[in-house]
This record gives sequence, C-alpha cells and structure tokens, in this order.
Amino acid sequence: MKTLKNGYRYKIISLAMSAALPMMIETGHASPLALPSPLTFAAGPLGTLNVQGVASGYGVWQDNKFAGSGNPGNKSASADISNGMVIIQKNTGLVQFYLQAGAYNVMTLGSSYFSTGTFTQNTFGALPVGYVEIAPTDNFNIQIGKLYTLIGAEYTYSYQNWNIERGLLWGQENAVNKGIQANYTAGPVTASVSWNDGFYSNRFNWVTGMLTWAINKQNSVFFQGGGNLGQTDYTYSSIATTPLQNNESIFDVGYTYSGSNLSVTPYVQYTSVPAGAIQALGAGTRKTSTLGAAILADYSLTDKISIAGRVEYISNSGTVTDGAANLTGFGPGSHAWSLTVTPTYQNGGFFARAELSYVAATMPNNTGFSGTNSLAQTQLRSMLETGFMF
Repeated sequence: MKTLKNGYRYKIISLAMSAALPMMIETGHASPLALPSPLTFAAGPLGTLNVQGVASGYGVWQDNKFAGSGNPGNKSASADISNGMVIIQKNTGLVQFYLQAGAYNVMTLGSSYFSTGTFTQNTFGALPVGYVEIAPTDNFNIQIGKLYTLIGAEYTYSYQNWNIERGLLWGQENAVNKGIQANYTAGPVTASVSWNDGFYSNRFNWVTGMLTWAINKQNSVFFQGGGNLGQTDYTYSSIATTPLQNNESIFDVGYTYSGSNLSVTPYVQYTSVPAGAIQALGAGTRKTSTLGAAILADYSLTDKISIAGRVEYISNSGTVTDGAANLTGFGPGSHAWSLTVTPTYQNGGFFARAELSYVAATMPNNTGFSGTNSLAQTQLRSMLETGFMF
C-alpha cells in the first residue's frame, strides 16, 4: 500500500506505521502519534481519496507568566483547541494532491502564545498546507504550493510530535513555506530541494535542502540546510514571519536510532544572520549567530503507553553592548536550556498525554524573558492534551 505523504519529512521510525501516517522520506524528525488508517472513498474523476483528521484540546499552567494582557500566554492558566484539522489526499497517479485544513495552535518553550483563533488567522490560515504533486515515478516527484519546511527535527503541529510544545531550537526554524520542491530517493539515500519564501514572507528568495542516508533499518543520519539568498529588509504583521530569522542561514546535522522500544534523535543546529540585514531591520549592527543542540527520545512501555523526553541547549552570540541582535528571545550573549517530559496514552484513535517542561536562561544582569516584570529567567509549564484522531 502506498503511504500517505506529509511534505516528505518523516524519519525512519515512522516506517513501522506507514499505513497510517502522512509521510515518507526518512529524516531526523520526531515520530508523531499513530494516526489510524485513513478513510477512503471514490471521488469520480479525482479517483480514490484518503481522509484523516484530528480533534484535540489542551490545558496549560505556567509560573512566571509573561507580562502584558490580552493573550493566554500572559495568564497563569488557560485552555483552548490544539488541533481541529482534516486531511484530504490523493496519493496515486501522475497528478496527486494534499490538503490540510482547519484550526491549530503552536506553543513553544520560553515564548508567549496566542489563542487558537488568533494564531490560525495570523499565521497560515484555515488551509495551512496544500499542494499539487506531479509524480512521474515512485522515486521522484515535484510539489507546488504551501509546503512543510525541510528544516528541523520537530514538526509544526502537536499531534505530529512526541512532545506537546515545540522546543527552543524550533524557534529558529520555519514551519510552512510557499514554493516548489523536488524529492528523489535512490536506495538508502533520499534528497529534497526547495525554492520558497522562507518564513512565509511572500518573497521567494530562499533555497532549502535535505539529505538523508539510511544506514540500516535502525540507524540513519541527516543533513538539512538553507537560507535567504538575498536580503529581506521589510517587516511583517504575520506571526509566522519573523524578520531576523527570515534573513538567516541555517544548518542542522543529526542522527536517528530506532529500536523496537526506544527511538532517539540527537542533532546540532547553527544559524547566522548577516550584519547588513540586522542593520536594515534596526535590530543591531553586527553579524549574529546561534548554536544549539538537542536530544529527542521516546520509549514505549507498552503498545499503548510511552514516555518522551527532550533536552536542549541554545546560545545567542554577542553581548548587550556590541550590536548583536536578539535571535533567541533571551538576548545577545545569553545561554538557555530546557527539559521536557511527556508521557502519552493512545488507544486506537483516542489519545491523552501530560507534559512538564522547564526552561532556564543565563542572561545579562537585570534582564529576563518571563514574569510579570519580565525579569524572571526560568519558567515551568505543565500541560494536558487529549483528543481523537481518525
């Protein structure tokens, strides 16, 4: 049975669930929850279509809430929809397509967050991912439209990941971009290259690529890279488009081990934004970079219960006085780390999971990233998420 695809970004551990997941090329991404087998129906001239969906909600509590008012991230406790999406796909024939529509929210460690309605409206809209695919062979295809990024070791939406929240390194990576992408596989090697608009900027001056080598059924290595070929020096109102990151170059290198019960993905990330772009945006005067590393892991206790963990570290080059930009949200010269633990229960289409996360940042004196006065340098969050998938 030909597997559903999701921007050619799932890694080798997803192969065991290939009949149920939108996937295919093995990269370094954390395994999502196991979606049930898709519903199929005949759609006349369109052929056979596959339908999947997810409906879930979350509750969150945090200490050192963010300053301000009007957003859930400025409160100690809140609840909302995390996913309310339907996926429709045609994955046979020369011309294929993928449509993912609905509401969604994305929460990131160490950052404030918005209501689901606000986030959906001000990021990728009610159709966050949708593309047409031309597939002349099983080994080669071209996709055009709104695509998942090729960069990173975590996906955009919570149901696609081991953890409910995205991590610190994810903050330097784009999530969805508009453009064109070519995918090719030859034996154990898979490759993709894309021309796109980076951080959803509607300025098509980005090129990204991904290369993966499956050493064997349990081990693979991956390299991802890309960046802005020019300079984009205007600002945006969209939450999805961060001007500094939209001018960066980014590189990820990692390894994946997938055993019968344990899966582990360590990876290293480097980003750099040139001085010219930083100056044009009024964010500083000198070239600034980040260096990060993370380990993602998941252990299956039974066929229904698993526990996932994530450990991260990221640094922001420069100092508060040398003209460096704030790329991480913790300030120039800062160093931050995080720890996340997420036990999960899944039985068929039902799932429930809890999460406890902690972020700490070493920052210049008299600065912070959280708390009512924005001077706190730590934040603890606990979350619950539950819902259904079909």
